[in-house]
Amino acid sequence: MKFRHLLALLPWLLMPALSHAASVQATLNRSTVQLGETVTLNLRINDYNGNLPTPDLSALNRDFSILGTSQNRSLSIINGSRTSELTLGVALRPRHTGTLQIPALTLAGMQTAPLQLQVDPADPNAASTAQGDVFMEAQVEPNHAYVGQQLSYVVRLYYAVDLSGGSLDTPQIDGVQVSRIGDDLKYSTQRGGRSYSVLERRFALTPQRAGHIEILPLEFQGEMVDPRDPNSFFGASTPVSASAPAASVEVKAAPADWGKSAWLPARELTLTLSGWPDSSDQVRVGQPINLRMKLQATGIPFEALPALSLPQIDGATVYPDKPVTGTDNDGRWLKGHREQAFAVVPTRAGTLTLPATTLKWWNVQTNSEAVARIPARSVAVLPAAGAASAAAVPPSATTADGATASPSVPAAAAGAAPWWRWLALASIGLWLLSVLGWLLWRWRRRGTPTASTTAAAPDTTRQLRLAFLAAARGSDTAAQVRSLLAWARAERPLLRNLGDLSAALADEAQRRAIDRLQQRHYAGAASGEDDLAAVFKRGFVWRASGPASTDQDLPPLYPFNLH
Repeated sequence: MKFRHLLALLPWLLMPALSHAASVQATLNRSTVQLGETVTLNLRINDYNGNLPTPDLSALNRDFSILGTSQNRSLSIINGSRTSELTLGVALRPRHTGTLQIPALTLAGMQTAPLQLQVDPADPNAASTAQGDVFMEAQVEPNHAYVGQQLSYVVRLYYAVDLSGGSLDTPQIDGVQVSRIGDDLKYSTQRGGRSYSVLERRFALTPQRAGHIEILPLEFQGEMVDPRDPNSFFGASTPVSASAPAASVEVKAAPADWGKSAWLPARELTLTLSGWPDSSDQVRVGQPINLRMKLQATGIPFEALPALSLPQIDGATVYPDKPVTGTDNDGRWLKGHREQAFAVVPTRAGTLTLPATTLKWWNVQTNSEAVARIPARSVAVLPAAGAASAAAVPPSATTADGATASPSVPAAAAGAAPWWRWLALASIGLWLLSVLGWLLWRWRRRGTPTASTTAAAPDTTRQLRLAFLAAARGSDTAAQVRSLLAWARAERPLLRNLGDLSAALADEAQRRAIDRLQQRHYAGAASGEDDLAAVFKRGFVWRASGPASTDQDLPPLYPFNLH
């Protein structure tokens, strides 16, 4: 009897518990968005006191990119009744336009109701006005270029909220060398009557091949904190993201009639020489003339600039110093420079002439060929100090009886030259010994392998050879150039470019193959392709004298003279 009474009372005893049973609900913070914008899916569960397991969100991957999740728990007591709510926020970015379906999701053993989201095409003019709390702009200049020409790519992140963190992608563009320029710029601006903080980041893009290049949208992902939200005091934040618009660039190859000169597409280029003596300066045999040549180009890193050298000077010996190189920037464009010092030592008296030096380059601002020129210069060279004094002594006279009569000189002078003459000769001798010692040291240094120039181990060389042979069977000329140089440097570490490699080879077929590879890679030639794998299958055929190895041995500037 008592058992039956308990069964009858059981529903009434369970009613308070049933009235507080857990429930789930799914909502969207917006029902309509534009492509590229984000939307937050909020999954709420009431009166759930346990640890909420991460739900399975894989069903969303077909139509959305899941940018991140966050959790927020709230507690309220009204008229003595205690309620709690746990919210899981999921930041989503639609993958395409249309009416997208958000299917039912399982949360804590319960299912949510399905939802719909309308995604409209992005407005191309939206970036000119305020478009939400966070948005991005991107600009590439110019939108058409040549192979090797630097492009300026600027990305700006606008945000009108407090960001507690975030990350901005780096452009990854096939066939383009990407490098960051300077530090981020931060400033404020107005858009649509609203104040925004701006983070600006700049990149240098250098196309390595001709054709159409697509710059994909750059992504930002971060955390937004709303100071008006009381939960922000406890560190709660909301995922936020933005996307820069895509851009495209048309890249042209170097002009077909450019010739064998180095291809230098620059905004500005200067070639200067300092240190040449004036007509009033005295220059004597054996006295060095210290010159400094400088090449600077805007829009080109120093690695793309040719090595500096003086032309052959009749009547003098040239001793180059160690080059100074580097790449700076003005916040927008790269500025590569090379400096080279030379000691020019006259070897005979007379007129010493330095021939003119010219360098051909392509002005990308005027879209025309240009020439940087150092004019020819001359200077009068006097005999060495000792030689001048000896020349002043009159010749011996012959007497009537055929005996040779010496000129009349003081006894002290006949026995020995003045002390200053011996001092000058000793100084010249010491200087010549120093020069000979320096040349001997340079010769031994070039001939003796060091830790940095020792050839790679056989296993590494074999791997690099196999990597090149694999690239040679494809059509990516940039990969072929990189892998061929990597393999060659494993055997001859001081090689700098394909020109050095070609000069170091004795096999004519291999040299022709390198020439045509350069034409395909830098000038966009579409014919005359070689079977690179077959030409280099048995390895390099080196010249007995070895390759050129230093900046001083690279092709000089003067062969670029225009006629």
